[in-house]
Amino acid sequence: MAKLLSEFIGTFMLVSAVCGAALFTAVFPGNAAGILGVSFAVGLTVLAMAYAVGHVSGGHFNPAVTCGLWAAGKFDTKEIPAYIAAQVIGGACAALTFYLIAIGKSDIALGNFASNGYGSASPGNFAMGSVFLIEVVITALFVIVIVGATSTKAPAGFAPIAIGLALAVFHIMAIPVSNASLNPARSTATALFGGGTALTQLWLFWVAPILGGVIGGYLSQIIQEEK
Repeated sequence: MAKLLSEFIGTFMLVSAVCGAALFTAVFPGNAAGILGVSFAVGLTVLAMAYAVGHVSGGHFNPAVTCGLWAAGKFDTKEIPAYIAAQVIGGACAALTFYLIAIGKSDIALGNFASNGYGSASPGNFAMGSVFLIEVVITALFVIVIVGATSTKAPAGFAPIAIGLALAVFHIMAIPVSNASLNPARSTATALFGGGTALTQLWLFWVAPILGGVIGGYLSQIIQEEK
């Protein structure tokens, strides 16, 4: 139960960072934070929560990470459904919280509520293939960072820093293309309030990150076992 609560809280915090940044942008559309502000908000949130509860649950906060760690041989198959459920519920609760906050301002324009998308729903109007590819690649790389940074051979105590900074970098890379998912729980949470297009395109932000996570997990097995 402690593990699942940790995953719930960690994912709640992560999606809060996404929705909070979206809310800030909606209220102050000319703000200077932009991509860098959103990226570092998410990265620093994961860094903080990894230190706070990572020792309890492993600090996944992401179904793609859970599947990636399973592929790397570092997570038990029977725990996957409960972890993913906790992550999705935590993210949805965060999105609901910020939606209720947002509608307290009568003239606010929320748009797609920070949802991920392709085609006309992509910030840069990138096609489905481009969005799918970047989500697979950056999620694979993210899992490789996680497995490597948490290895017993890596410097102790620094894993959350590497993981948080890597996540910020991947968001800088992917926000113009897909609005940066890497995380099916995050995509589901915002799609619930982002409208019909976000929901119809949600499948991609489950398939691509999980595929990328599994690829990253298998590659990590090869890398970390090298002498």
